[in-house]
Amino acid sequence: MSRIAKKPIEIPNGVTFVVSEGNYEVKGPKGELIMKKVPMVMIDQKDNQIITSIKDEENGEQKAFWGTATRVIQNMLIGVSEGFVKKLEINGVGYKAEMKGKELELNVGYSHSILFPETSGVSIQVEKNIITISGIDKVLVGQVAANIRKIRKPEPYKGKGIKYIDEVIRRKEGKQVKAGS
Repeated sequence: MSRIAKKPIEIPNGVTFVVSEGNYEVKGPKGELIMKKVPMVMIDQKDNQIITSIKDEENGEQKAFWGTATRVIQNMLIGVSEGFVKKLEINGVGYKAEMKGKELELNVGYSHSILFPETSGVSIQVEKNIITISGIDKVLVGQVAANIRKIRKPEPYKGKGIKYIDEVIRRKEGKQVKAGS
């Protein structure tokens, strides 16, 4: 049973939620998001609350869509009112990042610099060794952050690479050198 979906979703001040023929539309101070309507999930809007429901609570597929649709709608409301932010940290001697126009230039130990184009709907900012990715779509912000991290994943011996700010890297011990006989 979906506990997430049973709770009503509060609509923040300054945000409008509209169910049109085939879409959910959310407009707020930071922008506008549109999601295709999930046919199994029914939506009732009362005052400043959205209540989701399904026809058959015994059907496992419907319950899965119920919780997912509820969480996606909640993320849309948060995105247009507050936005989402992911921060990445670059560690390593000589590793650096800087914005060159609309592209992120990364020098992370390869023989050449890597240019990462800015995606529409997401803004990228660099301050020293911290890369900040922000936008209103949670999925898009997370995907851009994952793509940047994938360029040079942190390695377990020295911790060099690109990692999330709150990520903990499990460190391995290096090779042991034995003393001569």
